[in-house]
Amino acid sequence: MSLFKSAAKAWSKTFQFALSQWFFIVLAIFIIISRFAPNFARHGGLIRAEYSIGYGAVAIIFLQGGLSMSSKQLLVNIANWRAHSVVLIFSFLVSSAVAFAFCYAVACSNDKQIDNWLLVGIILTMSSPTTVASNVVMTREAQGNDVLCLCEVFIGNVLGAFLTPAVVQMYLSSPHFEFGNPAAGSSTRRVYADVMKQIGLSVFVPLFVGQVLQNLFPEKVKWTLQKFRLNKVGSFCLLLIMFSSFSTAFYQHAFTSVSHISIVFIVLFNVGVYLFLTVICFVCARPFFILKLFPNEPTPESSSAYKIAYKIFRPFYYSRRDAVAILFCGPAKTAALGVSLISAQYGDNFSELGKLLVPLVLYQSEQVVAAKLLVPLARRWILQDVSSAQEPTEETPSKDEKDDQMELQVHSDATSAEYTC
Repeated sequence: MSLFKSAAKAWSKTFQFALSQWFFIVLAIFIIISRFAPNFARHGGLIRAEYSIGYGAVAIIFLQGGLSMSSKQLLVNIANWRAHSVVLIFSFLVSSAVAFAFCYAVACSNDKQIDNWLLVGIILTMSSPTTVASNVVMTREAQGNDVLCLCEVFIGNVLGAFLTPAVVQMYLSSPHFEFGNPAAGSSTRRVYADVMKQIGLSVFVPLFVGQVLQNLFPEKVKWTLQKFRLNKVGSFCLLLIMFSSFSTAFYQHAFTSVSHISIVFIVLFNVGVYLFLTVICFVCARPFFILKLFPNEPTPESSSAYKIAYKIFRPFYYSRRDAVAILFCGPAKTAALGVSLISAQYGDNFSELGKLLVPLVLYQSEQVVAAKLLVPLARRWILQDVSSAQEPTEETPSKDEKDDQMELQVHSDATSAEYTC
């Protein structure tokens, strides 16, 4: 009898652990399915994933966002130009510059085991805008400012149709990468059309519907969000997006077109560069020297120069919720629109297209896994800010930060059951 109880207890612990890690288990299952049945969820495949998943799954994520965010906060975060400028500079210039420097060093080494088209693919990946869905899901799970994150998604991807081709042209004009320089021509117009259609139908429309329903039926919407634990639905939709990307890559023989050493190289590079960019992004979101220069809010006795400087520079030290949103947006790269950005520049029938897509597809999956592991740490860091009355003496919160803490306390109380299950 005791043996039976021990076995049952061990099975219960195993089941609970598997349940807590359901995201990674389902991801592994989807990767296996995409390997052996790539036609099912690929772009243009059996379920027409470019529409059913590329639009449908993303739309569900942003419908959930529209149902859960207040209209007032949406307007406030749209006007947060400081955060937008930080994310845009980081997403298009800083990340691409880091990738180009690394790829240029590898190209100069003349290592024949690393395919040069993979290096071009890395530059293309790191020049792409922030991802459409995963950063919103992760920011929401960490209880960060998912409204700000949503604004970054829209702004970054709309501008990406213009900025990504320009940044790519700049880097691929160097001597070591001239062979990979695509002909721009009219392809930019096609990319812009694809981006506007994707953003309009999968982001704007469901967000608008969610906002209308939330303002018309606030109590019913709140009950629905809590009763059906819709944060899990968003995570599952994110898995479907990754399922479609892997299926497309396997169908195009992306992983078999390069050597195993090249795949290992890409995997290690992606992990390293994502963590490196995350650290840099955090430093940019919470620069310590701003607190040293502006430790306290201006008083009537403060000088005019201090008041003006405080008003200009102090907002660049973001609250913890805003910092987490920037943290998940800055290093992230889109695969949903990245495929369109690459294929529009090189053509759908380009012989090296599979190699160009390898870094993008692998980076998408690795960034989601890494971000998923960072979510508990980010959530704990944010909740520490709520539980304490104020930051340490040199980090006294401003009025906006106090309001942000009060809002998060209400949000945390309302959704605590969701995050403890």
